[in-house]
Amino acid sequence: MAAPDSQDLQRSIQDDLRSVKFSQDNPAVPVEGAVTANDLLLAAYDPTRLHPLAQLGDQLDYLVLDDAKKNELPGAGTAIPSRGFSDDLCYGTGTMYLSGLALGGLWGVSEGARRPLAVSNMRLRINSILNSVTRRGTFIGNSAGVLALVYNGINSSIDSFRGKHDTAGSMAAGALTGALYKSTAGAKPALVAATLISGLAGIWSYVKKSV
Repeated sequence: MAAPDSQDLQRSIQDDLRSVKFSQDNPAVPVEGAVTANDLLLAAYDPTRLHPLAQLGDQLDYLVLDDAKKNELPGAGTAIPSRGFSDDLCYGTGTMYLSGLALGGLWGVSEGARRPLAVSNMRLRINSILNSVTRRGTFIGNSAGVLALVYNGINSSIDSFRGKHDTAGSMAAGALTGALYKSTAGAKPALVAATLISGLAGIWSYVKKSV
């Protein structure tokens, strides 16, 4: 009895499948408007239209970043363009740090090459040079980076308070930076450092405006 029942069930399923009809609600795309490979090869169709954002036009919202805006303080227009405190802080500190590393490295090479050794050996000479480079390079680089960081912070604060940028403000920032850097060494070293960095800041400010 089980075999005839399964055969009847199979025939019923087959009859149901034969009677099923599929319909499409949306009309088919006309063949005339379809893009073919021949159109792409002959440059008759613009491939940029295939991009998902190609047909948005003015409907796309995006951020407008005014990167070209310069510092608007009076006297801030110099040979080196700047957008304000952030540019001076980042570029100034990075430039001074790398310059200090380079100068300290040269100093270390000279010192390590001239240092007397107990045994004349090329490996010991190279080791002496590397030790001097790592010691002098990091010292000069870190010191220059810290000085530039403090100087730019004080200089920007002075410019913001006075409402203008000039050589006097730069020299004042240099004097405060030097005095703060050598404040723990005593009054005389602090005064010498303040005078030296103030003079360097004044020369740098004058050169930037003159070029």
